[in-house]
Amino acid sequence: MSTLRDRTLALAGLFQAATLVKEVATRGMADRHDVEMTLRTLFVTDPQDTDDVYGRVEYLRTGLQTLIDQLEGRSGKRDLDIARYVVGLLHLQRKLKKNRPMLARVAEGIERARRQSEHYAIDHPNVIANLADTYSETLSTLHPRIMVSGESQHLTHPDNANLIRALLLAGIRSAVLWDQLGGSRWQILLHRRRLVDEARRILDEEILRHFH
Repeated sequence: MSTLRDRTLALAGLFQAATLVKEVATRGMADRHDVEMTLRTLFVTDPQDTDDVYGRVEYLRTGLQTLIDQLEGRSGKRDLDIARYVVGLLHLQRKLKKNRPMLARVAEGIERARRQSEHYAIDHPNVIANLADTYSETLSTLHPRIMVSGESQHLTHPDNANLIRALLLAGIRSAVLWDQLGGSRWQILLHRRRLVDEARRILDEEILRHFH
């Protein structure tokens, strides 16, 4: 049975992936630890619970803070690109759910990359390229496609382009979890305050207290 905490963590995972896409597209880089943690969720295919997917709750610190900034409604904190990516990923996840052949191809591609990650680091260019190819050959063919905005010199760099696609695939992983936990677009709209309060509670009670 899912809880508000579970759904908040899944949504934070989605916001974290979207944030990292934005950072790579605009700055050509993102926090390496956040990237590794986010990509690693793709290889957790049989979790016991939500925490299993993300490893440790503190690994979602960036996503939890972004969730708060995006849903709290303060205009200075909201980022329209991140909001657009999250909405786009949720939309693609719903389409993917209805497309069993594509689901099987996504699972095969992720398994190939998982086996590869046993020989390389999870953020090795070969692993990321494998995940990027899986996204390109499947989810990228669905419409409307997610159009990533950023600086052309970063977007056209092959390694950055691959990382963006791999992170979008990881965003789909969290969108799938959000859906499995009973999350929906309406919940984000109608229970925005509850999600923000729970994200803040997790940050304050489970993460920040851990570091003091």
